[in-house]
Amino acid sequence: MAAQTDVAHPAGLARPDAVRRRDVVGTLVRVSALNELQYRVNFFLQLFQSVVALGTAVAVVALVYLYTPSLGGWSPWELMVVVGVHTALGGVIRSLVQPSMQLLMDDIREGKLDFALTKPVDAQLLVSFRRITIWPLVDVAVGLGVVVVAAVQLGGGVTILGTAVFLAALCLGAVMIYCLWLVITTGAFWVVRMEHVAELFNGLYQAGRWPIGLFPGWLRIVFTVLVPLAFAVTLPSEALTGRAGLLALAGAAGFTVALAAFTRWFWRLGVRNYSGASA
Repeated sequence: MAAQTDVAHPAGLARPDAVRRRDVVGTLVRVSALNELQYRVNFFLQLFQSVVALGTAVAVVALVYLYTPSLGGWSPWELMVVVGVHTALGGVIRSLVQPSMQLLMDDIREGKLDFALTKPVDAQLLVSFRRITIWPLVDVAVGLGVVVVAAVQLGGGVTILGTAVFLAALCLGAVMIYCLWLVITTGAFWVVRMEHVAELFNGLYQAGRWPIGLFPGWLRIVFTVLVPLAFAVTLPSEALTGRAGLLALAGAAGFTVALAAFTRWFWRLGVRNYSGASA
């Protein structure tokens, strides 16, 4: 049997099922990082942009608390946790999610997706990590730094369990945002100009700078089901500030699994409807 395997797959040619996903992701990340490192001045531009954006957010929060000691039960430092999570997750979107999704939209519109679909790896995995920009990761570091400073200021209000739930909820939130982006991008199989919907998502994401509980009831539904900012941004902040625990985390995990399953089904449906340049 070993001899038959060697004949069917000679040395130097990997079996399609032997191409490991982590190797594919690792290679794509390394190539993207090397491309980005050619333009190191972009790091300073990104750092300047991050500091300006954070300074604006802090100024808005300070302005609000000039007129009230508490906003919907949130103290100033608790609200800074929300700002930090929003900033960090925004960096994940701009670095790891949005570049590949924009490339996918272009490939679908121009009929170039055949290149990815014919590779001997999972197409969804490949299109999700083809382009990564590393400099927006500065936002991740800045956002997490804000969270740490706010947590220190909150003192005894932060527990080990709350920190663990915070980290788990943050990871689930990143997965949710990725799923939502892929669902939006997959729509390009039927609607050519989906970038307008992507811009709408970016606009709605800015609302995540504030706790979902501050919005009217119908907007809470929108920001929980359609654009899951309640799970992605508010829940980690609530966990760190003692407002949410394991039960809320379990709900977020269930929602993430359901959203990931729907995203996978929708992606496959889109691919079946794709007719590229070679069709």
